Amino acid sequence: MNAGIKSYNESQAAVDNEICDLLATTIDSVLTEAESKIWHAHPVWFLEGNPIVGYSKQKKGMRLMFWSGADFEEEDLAVRGAKFKDASIFYEAVEEIDVTKLQRWLGKSRNIQWDYKNIVKRKGKLEQLK
Repeated sequence: MNAGIKSYNESQAAVDNEICDLLATTIDSVLTEAESKIWHAHPVWFLEGNPIVGYSKQKKGMRLMFWSGADFEEEDLAVRGAKFKDASIFYEAVEEIDVTKLQRWLGKSRNIQWDYKNIVKRKGKLEQLK
């Protein structure tokens, strides 16, 4: 696990630390080719410089967000971004995480991507990759 992400996880309350550790180890095991780091103060995984998945602590719980998740056609990723193609789910306990679903979403995140890496260069316009 990336040292910065490990530190982020350890800084969370016990229940959130459990959630973070399960998310990070699962993401690392599926997206083995991804670069992970703390980005904008939260753990994020990138494929070829493009943000794919990350998590952050919010009032509703631990938010797992997929940058291109709106196109995954997954009912559980019900929290949709208003402006971009992101989709999220919130967890309040580690028992709420369905690892099989998480692994499926991670597989989709590799194959369904919007180009966030070049969004500034394109003046806010997203283009689909692959």
